[in-house]
Amino acid sequence: MNPNKLKLWQERLNRNLAAYEGELAKMDRREEIYRGSGALRPMVWEDRRRRSSHVRNLAAELIEAQVNSEVPQPKVTAMRQGDEEKAKLIEDMLRNELDRLPFEQLNDMMERTVPIQGGALFLVEWDSEKRTHTTAGELAVSLLHPKQVIPQDGVYTGVEDMDYVILRIPQTKEGIRRRYGVDVSQEGEQEPEVKGIGAESAEDLVTLYTAYYRNGRGGIGRYSWVNEKELEDLEDYQARRLCRCVSCGTPKPLEGERCPRCGGSRFETAEEEFEELPFPLAPETAFLDMEAGEALEGAQRVPCYRPGIFPLILQKNVSLYGKFLGDSDIDKVADQQNTVNRVETKILDKILKSGSYLVLPDNADIRADGEDMKVIRPGDPAAAQMIGVKDLEGNIGQDLTYLAQVYEEARQTIGVTDSFQGRRDTTATSGRAKEFSAAQAAGRLESKVVMKNAAYGALFEAMFKFKLAYADESRPVVSRDLQGNTVYREFNRYDFLERDEAGEWYWNDQFLFSCDVTAPLANNREGMWQETRQNLQSGAFGNPEDPETLILFWTKMEMLHYPGAGETKSFLEEKLQREQAQAQARAEQEALAAQGQGTALGNLPMAPGAVPEGGMPPAGL
Repeated sequence: MNPNKLKLWQERLNRNLAAYEGELAKMDRREEIYRGSGALRPMVWEDRRRRSSHVRNLAAELIEAQVNSEVPQPKVTAMRQGDEEKAKLIEDMLRNELDRLPFEQLNDMMERTVPIQGGALFLVEWDSEKRTHTTAGELAVSLLHPKQVIPQDGVYTGVEDMDYVILRIPQTKEGIRRRYGVDVSQEGEQEPEVKGIGAESAEDLVTLYTAYYRNGRGGIGRYSWVNEKELEDLEDYQARRLCRCVSCGTPKPLEGERCPRCGGSRFETAEEEFEELPFPLAPETAFLDMEAGEALEGAQRVPCYRPGIFPLILQKNVSLYGKFLGDSDIDKVADQQNTVNRVETKILDKILKSGSYLVLPDNADIRADGEDMKVIRPGDPAAAQMIGVKDLEGNIGQDLTYLAQVYEEARQTIGVTDSFQGRRDTTATSGRAKEFSAAQAAGRLESKVVMKNAAYGALFEAMFKFKLAYADESRPVVSRDLQGNTVYREFNRYDFLERDEAGEWYWNDQFLFSCDVTAPLANNREGMWQETRQNLQSGAFGNPEDPETLILFWTKMEMLHYPGAGETKSFLEEKLQREQAQAQARAEQEALAAQGQGTALGNLPMAPGAVPEGGMPPAGL
């Protein structure tokens, strides 16, 4: 344990946490507004009311109107000619990872956290504990709430421009012991507000602080601690590490505690600059051991690949200069939400305080019980004339008008229209007008889509680089070809190992990562079914009555997973084969019949003076 290093990171945490405290306080308030808090901010000095008993949660309504459940799909572009097949393989591999990992849940959380807080982050890790019979390690992607991330103060352009960033994540004490081998059972929780938990639950949890930082070589280091206990200190956590024998350097066997070469029992873990390949290379590719000054016997070694990027991917709502996170939608409509809460409270007060009142003379006597017919004894006829009912109704017309105005202000601030929400839009007098109105609203919100695609593009790049660095075994990749057939391939990191003109080996990671903008339509099966039907009817596939055209149509529908498309296509193919076989049989019969008729005619005697075909006329003519 290095106490000086622990003190350094604790000081950095306290300094940046103090600078970020104002933003953290805003995050709590945003969450309260989104959940429908009835707290009221005073509008005048004498206003002492703090709670509203009725809340119209327009903030949540506007956030929910923008939720897009579609997970962006990867698009990989090769930067060099000849790498197109590798780019396609990477793209298919990433699609498989999106299916394997819980991205539907992650995207659903991001779709709400990002507009509420202005941004949220993905954490990309390589989980070496996930093993199968043939593979070791898998990608792991999780979501970080912005309250769990303390950025470097003064750097607001992005995570990659920072020297360090600190995470504070709640963890169980037993989980800390399993992962780091350190007992923190006696440690107390210093910041229960990080988890939003009570004192009883805090007994089993602690806050794990993890700092990612740029080391002296430009790589990424990681330092972790809990309170005053250091858990991990890795100067280059993305480097490969191997446990080797102290005496001879032989890797430690999976089973047994003795070195298979020298019999030693002392092993230590060290960073590896080179890795030995699981297959032989050409003899001239052996690397020199710079310390020993001689070629390693039988060694086939290449430089280890390091991603060299922070494992944090920030998704912003809308970029705002001078802020680490983007602009929050809740901040934009906070005033309107407060006004709506107050107007709703005023309307409720007027309604509850209004009603009917019975007017009686002073000397009147009325029976008070649960009967419908009340008995009133006014005493004299003059007093009976004074008996009456006064209806007091609160006028809420002006309040409702202003409430509608405030609601429209909030919607226009965000850019959400009735057509975009799928509500009745009186300004759109036709279907085309409604479509145009929704498109205009989507255009105002396009910046959020661009920021989401940019974040996912960076996430796809990080996922590829982590897999290129640590996926030693071949990983299966399933995709579909142009005919809709299932294609099985393998992602092998060594396929990206190349050699330059100087004979040096390097890892080819020169690919561009973005999002496929056509994926939403491709993933909308009902929309694609409709498009395919229209193409058939318009003759884009050929004559709609041609059996081959119908087979092509149902092949497309099978690719789009239309129920029963495969059986229909098989039926049409078998029918076409039968028809072709019958047509061929008829043609053969007609050919045989024609050939037989010709032979029969050839045996008949020629008429006098007739000249045989291709011959001379008979003698004597």
